[in-house]
Amino acid sequence: MNTQVILETYIENIIQIMTPYGTGTGFIIDDLIITNSHVVSGLKEIVISSKKVPRTIAKVVYDDPYYDLAFISFDFETPKNPLKLTTSLVGNGDTTIAIGHPYGLNYTATEGIVSRASRLQGDLEYIQIDAAINPGNSGGPLLNVDGDVIGVNTFIIQNANNLGFSLPYFYVKEALENFKKVNKENIIKCPSCKNLTNEEDIVNDYCPACGVKLEVAKQRRKGYIPTGATKMMEDILTSLNINVTLARRSQASWRIDNGTARVEISYYENGIIIGETKLCAIPNKNIDEIYDYMLHENQKLSYLRFSINENSIYLSYLIIDSSLTLKEGKVALERLFDYSNKYDDILINKYGAILQKRDEED
Repeated sequence: MNTQVILETYIENIIQIMTPYGTGTGFIIDDLIITNSHVVSGLKEIVISSKKVPRTIAKVVYDDPYYDLAFISFDFETPKNPLKLTTSLVGNGDTTIAIGHPYGLNYTATEGIVSRASRLQGDLEYIQIDAAINPGNSGGPLLNVDGDVIGVNTFIIQNANNLGFSLPYFYVKEALENFKKVNKENIIKCPSCKNLTNEEDIVNDYCPACGVKLEVAKQRRKGYIPTGATKMMEDILTSLNINVTLARRSQASWRIDNGTARVEISYYENGIIIGETKLCAIPNKNIDEIYDYMLHENQKLSYLRFSINENSIYLSYLIIDSSLTLKEGKVALERLFDYSNKYDDILINKYGAILQKRDEED
């Protein structure tokens, strides 16, 4: 199969994974989602989405820092064309296809070859490939021309030209078999003694078998805790009955869809918080009428303002972090959510503004 056919055949298996620390890729094998340990960032819950699964919260049931593997549990519909691990040996020069979400560019497939089938890095073997993989590809599948999984795309060498490394399928197979033998969730693999331990049996973050400090146990116990203005912003969103875990795009950005409008909130390093909606685009006709309408509305609005960037119309709320309060922030954002949807409809239906195109949801 060529790259396009492979992508179209197995795209339902490809998962996007989001945490406050970044994004990555996963893929379905049997009843689990496979990804890298560093993608889930030591969290017990992460956000996933796919072609058939809208943004939703899923559980990390296995975390293995040694192999850099994690397994995620979610009650998903079995894909029409399930992926499976290869049973064939990987050879130098074999054609490979890497699928993932690099830099948020969903369902990107890149083709390359196996530069070396077994490259030792520390104690582990990796498949060295020249297929382009970038941040966001981590945890995604490396496939052969038959569409079988030969590895998990794990890391690259920075500032090098297409030097990527995938954890081979046989490590994944071993980890899956051992995890299923335990038949329990919340399992952590000790990177020192390699024992699998139920999180309930870990005391003070130390491995009960060998006594090594388990950093991933500490991370899972602490979870993600926002602070300062970030916490205030999430408290405001929670007060508006918004699930902040699903809305969160990073530690300092959130996205909320409301009707036809999409509200983006960002907290910048200079202390400025901006909530804005890219409403619609200015048409070729009735431009004066649209300008007059927005200027008139700006005189009536409090907290919010219309603006134009290139040919796009925005409705925005701007505040300095030191001035943000729960009461004022709640009023402002509630208006931004409500008015964004209202103004979007008015500008499109009454003044002929152009509906914005959106890339597929990530």
